[in-house]
Amino acid sequence: MPSLQWIEPVVRDARERAPNADDVPVVVVRVDQQRLYVWEAGRVTEIFDVSTSARGVGFEEGTFKTPLGLHRIAERFGDSAPRGTIFRARGNTGQIAEILTEPGAQSPRDNITSRILWLEGLEPGINRGGNVDSLRRYIYIHGTDEEGRIGEPASEGCVRMRNDEVIELFPRLPVGTLVMILEGPAVPDLSRPPG
Repeated sequence: MPSLQWIEPVVRDARERAPNADDVPVVVVRVDQQRLYVWEAGRVTEIFDVSTSARGVGFEEGTFKTPLGLHRIAERFGDSAPRGTIFRARGNTGQIAEILTEPGAQSPRDNITSRILWLEGLEPGINRGGNVDSLRRYIYIHGTDEEGRIGEPASEGCVRMRNDEVIELFPRLPVGTLVMILEGPAVPDLSRPPG
């Protein structure tokens, strides 16, 4: 397992910037690694491979890029939905997707499956408000029918997970859970407006 020394300062920074969040888990997404780390009870409890945007990182609406910075889980959908359930506009369609596990296999649609954790940016002008608002951009952590692309950038801005893994993680991440999305191991300086 790679060294995880970088994560403790990231978690500390997230908690300092989000009052009343000391008792919630912290999720850290590393875009450079295509990994999601779960921090609970003072340590990393799980690491999952994920897929972020095929277009890289960015903040503006319409770019289909994954936004950086501090977020929180604002809403959750799919609590008891069967594995592979397809969601449209966060509504359960009642349809089950064919899960593609072959490397690189693409489905005809960018299906959102199994569970949705809807992210709200906590940094005004960076990922909150105006045309950079993660909530209004519908940035989620969610299941995908393109599991064969997990571990490589392939989404349209969201953080995709394998269905079984997002189902496993879902009950442990309540509304209010902090989510820090990073390009690398350090907290980015987002004090300047994105350009």
